[in-house]
Amino acid sequence: MEFFYWNFFSFASNYKQTMRNILIIGAGRSASSLIQYLLNKSVEQNLHITIGDLSLELAQRKTNNHPNATAIQLDINNETQRHLEIRKADIVISMLPAHMHIEVAKDCITFKKHMVTASYVSDAMQGLDAAAKENGLIFMNEIGLDPGIDHMSAMKVIDEIREKGGKMILFESFCGGLVAPESDNNLWNYKFTWAPRNVVLAGQGGAAKFIQEGKYKYIPYNKLFRRTEFLLVEGYGKFEGYANRDSLKYRSVYGLDDVLTLYRGTIRRVGFSKAWNMFVQLGMTDDTYVMENSETMSFREFTNSFLPYHPTDSVEIKMRLALNIEQDDIMWDKLLELDLFNPNKIIGLKNGTPAQILERILNDSWTLQPNDKDMIVMYHKFGYELDGKQQQIDSKMVCIGDDQTYTAMAKTVGLPVAMATLQILNGNIKTPGVQLPIRKEVYQPILKELEEFGVVFKETVMPYIGYNPDKLLAN
Repeated sequence: MEFFYWNFFSFASNYKQTMRNILIIGAGRSASSLIQYLLNKSVEQNLHITIGDLSLELAQRKTNNHPNATAIQLDINNETQRHLEIRKADIVISMLPAHMHIEVAKDCITFKKHMVTASYVSDAMQGLDAAAKENGLIFMNEIGLDPGIDHMSAMKVIDEIREKGGKMILFESFCGGLVAPESDNNLWNYKFTWAPRNVVLAGQGGAAKFIQEGKYKYIPYNKLFRRTEFLLVEGYGKFEGYANRDSLKYRSVYGLDDVLTLYRGTIRRVGFSKAWNMFVQLGMTDDTYVMENSETMSFREFTNSFLPYHPTDSVEIKMRLALNIEQDDIMWDKLLELDLFNPNKIIGLKNGTPAQILERILNDSWTLQPNDKDMIVMYHKFGYELDGKQQQIDSKMVCIGDDQTYTAMAKTVGLPVAMATLQILNGNIKTPGVQLPIRKEVYQPILKELEEFGVVFKETVMPYIGYNPDKLLAN
């Protein structure tokens, strides 16, 4: 009997020692698929997942009552608690807002823990690169959707072109979170699939910068939504893309310093950008000042705030005149659909900026309903020279969400984070430092596994067009 007990406790002790502890900080919408993936892998991979969030209830919901998961209330500003939980972990996943990663990252340096985030590398995060390398730590960033899957899928094709001896001359990349066709039932062909505030503020903070045919191009915010490209995705129809803020920073990241065209953009359905531009021109997307009496302001009063005074003209007439909207213009119907002229709907937001109030109004119309599904569309164009000939590859990916918990956005953001975490834990990703997923040891296994979850890129060889569509007519 003594022998049995000794062996049982010895086994239990050894099992406990082999459990790898993953700390996930932040249990928001984008963490759903991430958590589900790791829980599904937890038995075979000896994982224990600790899910920390300011809302204990939210963290508990995400555990799905799994025996290998623990939900905790975690206040990231509580240094003592933060240190305790990070110290216990083998690797830390931060799903916090981007500006909150840095304190977690510093703690990971202190306690010698690997770290994974889906956010862009900030200057502060990059500043930890030397310390991470010195301690043999992997700080994997930009491993979500955009940034993330865009990096990996792009580098795969770029590396393949280079290995054949090809020279890159054009790279364009577009991505958008949209509503799935079966749930697309408004005139804007759009619903919020991620942070609404980020949608309202999109394009602000400086001119869009890119390069086309060797020429630097700049689009100021007030012109951004009237400079679009059209994209065709088989089976899903026509889309448009507007330029992201700074495409040029990816030249060195992708090794494309000599490329003639580099352009990154956001995908929407055709017509969205033209309609959104109405808000930009009126000033409704401004986030720099607070509006008076916003708490008791009606939707109609908000709209009227951006229009000139007139003793007799209605708000509707002034809006038509201000935006030059003809009676039969679909733009007018799009405004009506949002209830912008309703005198009975109250903002109910104290000290709100125009952007915050617009977000509140749009939430009424653009919130995904319980049966709605979202959709991710990604589109890359690769132009290159090989054996003296110009060629092109188009790579497209469409992913449809399952439901309101496991959305396409949650899937495409969370799964790469989870897969990278496991790859690091298992020693398959070895290169230390603050990094992006642009090396083969990172992107090859993750892209292959993502295909099992419906994230599949279809690559098509195309005639090289560049910015001269007449080339096709000449053939």
